[in-house]
Amino acid sequence: MLHQSDLTVNAAGHLALDGADTVALAKKYGTPLYLLDEDMVRARMKLYVTAMAEAFPAGSRPYYASKALCCKALCAMAHEEGMGVDVVSAGELYTALAAGVPGADICFHGNAKTPEDIRYAIASGVGLIAADGQEELERIDRLAGEAGVRQQVLLRVTPGIDPHTFAAVNTGVVDVKFGVPIPTGQALAVTKAALALRNIDLAGFHCHIGSQIFDADPFRLEVDAMLSFMDAVRQETGYTARALDLGGGFAVPYEETEPAPDCAGMIRQVAARLYEQCEKYAYPAPVISMEPGRGIVAAAGITLYTVQNVKSVPGGSTFVAVDGGMTDNPRYALYSARHSAVIADRAGQAQDCRVTIAGRCCESGDLIGENVALQQPRTGDTLAVLVTGAYNYSMASNYNRVPRPPVAALRGGADRLIVRRETLADVAALDL
Repeated sequence: MLHQSDLTVNAAGHLALDGADTVALAKKYGTPLYLLDEDMVRARMKLYVTAMAEAFPAGSRPYYASKALCCKALCAMAHEEGMGVDVVSAGELYTALAAGVPGADICFHGNAKTPEDIRYAIASGVGLIAADGQEELERIDRLAGEAGVRQQVLLRVTPGIDPHTFAAVNTGVVDVKFGVPIPTGQALAVTKAALALRNIDLAGFHCHIGSQIFDADPFRLEVDAMLSFMDAVRQETGYTARALDLGGGFAVPYEETEPAPDCAGMIRQVAARLYEQCEKYAYPAPVISMEPGRGIVAAAGITLYTVQNVKSVPGGSTFVAVDGGMTDNPRYALYSARHSAVIADRAGQAQDCRVTIAGRCCESGDLIGENVALQQPRTGDTLAVLVTGAYNYSMASNYNRVPRPPVAALRGGADRLIVRRETLADVAALDL
């Protein structure tokens, strides 16, 4: 089992998360069930807050990338632990505000914000809007003018860096839907346009090179590219950026063979490169923000299922069918993401068979994993899929009209619901 999660085997031989018996929790709340180790979440938040405060210029801090797992409880945790909150939709913004996060502590991202999104963000007093290009800058300028405010903005640029991560989470290359590319000269042109807008206060720049990055080298290259660009902007326009958002992307190990990155150490390495580049260009060190999401919640979460049947194809696979699937964990169906799993009832036994974990949806591709090491499975077992805190609940759907599972948080071994289970009535609630 992965060492990052607070997973143990108790006296009954059951899998325990933060000391709580997962088999008992499956009986209490039903399955599928998302479980989240709140103690681990808060510890990860503290790690980023402390590391960034110590390494970067005063005022630097992380923003929790709420797209990883967005609900009121998570946004409240982030605020309580000193993080800002990064949102990418009106729904995420509403959730953060409803959780008590001040608008000033929120940054609104996204590459296709509607006028309604921008109006809502401005009316909510968000501290920053990350603008994706010139058209959006002009739209923000117009709507801010209508509201009688001068909106602080970061311009999202792409530095042309390939962190050699999976294509679906690679966002730093030139030919990508996000931001304005630096190497083509467009970023400089759009910066000039932004500086000419009356209702825009250009605080600085935003970039994001990708996710699942296991070492600091891509981030150091990102700093090199950004300081070079920021110096070119200063020489061309006289403008000195006071803020730089380096995005997120620190990796999370999903399997035991993957290393656990030293995030605090990586932050120190990135900071050292920042100060080197600032000295090189005689550039005032900007306030730094980063956007950890997966790195905060992924390893803190597991999902529990009940095995509905087990069947083997002679000469083929052993299929373990569970009462969830791509509706609550679409990551394998989307991009073959791998997760470890364990039979929670016999967690201490050897994982001596290889299986395909099949979901309940009427879809051949509804799989949670193939060639997964598992204890010998039986119908009625509680099956735990590990490292599901990020991009599982947040990407869940009602395909086949399946209600979405609840989320229970564990703190000091005590459990509480933070998101209730959807009912069949909820699924049909919007039908006319």
